[in-house]
Amino acid sequence: MQIRERDAWLGWHPESFMEFVMDSPSAELGVWLNKTIDIAIGQLFVSDLYAEELLTARDLHSPSVDVIEKLVTYGKDQREKHHRFINSSKLKGDLSREQSGDRTEHWRGRAQWHLYKSKRALTLADMLHSRMLLQRYISGPPSVEAIRQLLATSDGARMVRKVLRKAKADRVGIAMADITVCGAIAPYSPLLGGKLVSMLAASPEVVDAYQRKYLEQESEIASSMAGRPIVRPSNLVFLGTTSLYGVGSSQYNRLRMPADRLGGRHGERLEYVEIGRSDAYGTSHFTTNTVDALAKLVQQSSNGQRVNSIFGEGVSPKFRKIREGLDQLNFPTDALLQHGRARIIYGVALARNIREYLLGMDEAPDYICSLKDSRSSTKVIADWWIERWLSRRIDSDAVLDEVARHTTVRDGRYLLHGACLRLPEADDVQQTLFDDIEN
Repeated sequence: MQIRERDAWLGWHPESFMEFVMDSPSAELGVWLNKTIDIAIGQLFVSDLYAEELLTARDLHSPSVDVIEKLVTYGKDQREKHHRFINSSKLKGDLSREQSGDRTEHWRGRAQWHLYKSKRALTLADMLHSRMLLQRYISGPPSVEAIRQLLATSDGARMVRKVLRKAKADRVGIAMADITVCGAIAPYSPLLGGKLVSMLAASPEVVDAYQRKYLEQESEIASSMAGRPIVRPSNLVFLGTTSLYGVGSSQYNRLRMPADRLGGRHGERLEYVEIGRSDAYGTSHFTTNTVDALAKLVQQSSNGQRVNSIFGEGVSPKFRKIREGLDQLNFPTDALLQHGRARIIYGVALARNIREYLLGMDEAPDYICSLKDSRSSTKVIADWWIERWLSRRIDSDAVLDEVARHTTVRDGRYLLHGACLRLPEADDVQQTLFDDIEN
C-alpha cells in the first residue's frame, strides 16, 4: 500500500505532487479539490452524528471551527473505545459468519462500530476543514491566482495533501494490483516462459476478467463508512512488482510489446518500466517468536493493543505491531526495520491517462490496448513471445539440453534437477481470477 517510489511515479507521493502543483498552479486543481471533497463527504453516514448534535446539515456546507473540533474529540473518543472494548477473535468469527441479507442494513450496522464511528468523524473533520479553507480562498469559480494564494499558506498545502491521500485511498485498493509471485518453473524457465507469464498478467483478457469479477464487489471500508453498499469501479490500470534480487531482473528487463498488435495505437507499447529501488524496509527478517513477543509487550503497555489485525484499522498490521513494540523498548526502530535487501520496482501502465484516473481527475481509463476482443489477445501475446523470445532460445543447443534434463515420471510428478515435484490435487488448486466468471 505504501511504496514511495511507485507513488512518486504515479503522482501520489505528497512531496512530488506538491512540487508539481506549486510549479504549475491551475484552476483545474481547485475543481479537483472541490470534487474530491464533495465525494468524500457524500459517502459518509452522518445521521447518528446529527442525532448526537455534533453537527447539522447546514454545517456540511458551511463548516465552522467549533464543529470540526467536536468531531475530532468524538472521533478520538470512539477510537479509544474501539481499542478498549474490541474482541478481535470474536469479531473475526462474526465476520466469517455474516450472510447476505439486507445489504444496507448490514452496512448500517457496521457503521455503528466504534472503529467506523471514529473513522467517519475524523474523516468528516478533515474534509470539512478542507472545505472551509477552500471557501476562504476560492469564493467562486477557481482561478490560478486563488490557487496560488491557497498553496502559499501552510494550512493550504497541508489541506491539499489530505485531499491527495483521500484520492489515493479511493483507487489504491481496486484500480491497481501487485504481482507477488510470477515466473516459470522448469522446464519452461530456460525457454524464458517467465516473460510470457509476465506479459500475460498485463493482457486485455486479465483486465476484462478483473472488471467482471469485481463488477458488483462492495467495498468493505467505504461501505462501512457510508452505511450503505458502495461499489468502486473495477478498472485495473496499473500492475506493480519487484525483482527477486537487487541487481536486476532478466524476466522484466526489456519486456515490452507493441500496443498496435493488441488493438492499440502505433508507436505505443505495453511494457514493464523500471521505476526505482525500494528502501529495503520490512518485517521478513523478524522471527514469529519475536513478532509475538513484541505484540504481547504492546498489549501489556499502558495504552493497550493498538493493532488488532482487523480490516479497516490500517495497512501493514504486522509492520505496525513490530514498530510499536520496538518503540516501547526504545530501540532504534528505523534501523532495525531496514533489512537491507533492496529490490528493483517495476510498473506496467495499462492506461494512457493512468495518473489522471488514479487521482480521480478522469472518470474512466483510456486503455492502451483494446478490450473489445480480449480473449484473442492471449493468443496474440503468445505469438509475439514465440517470435520475440522463444524462437531464439530453441536455436541454442545449451538451452535444449537444459530442457531435456527435466522429464515427467509416473503418477503426475515432474523430475526437476533430480528431485520429484508432485503436482497439486484438484481440490488444492487456488482460486483464480477467471473462476466464477461468465464466458
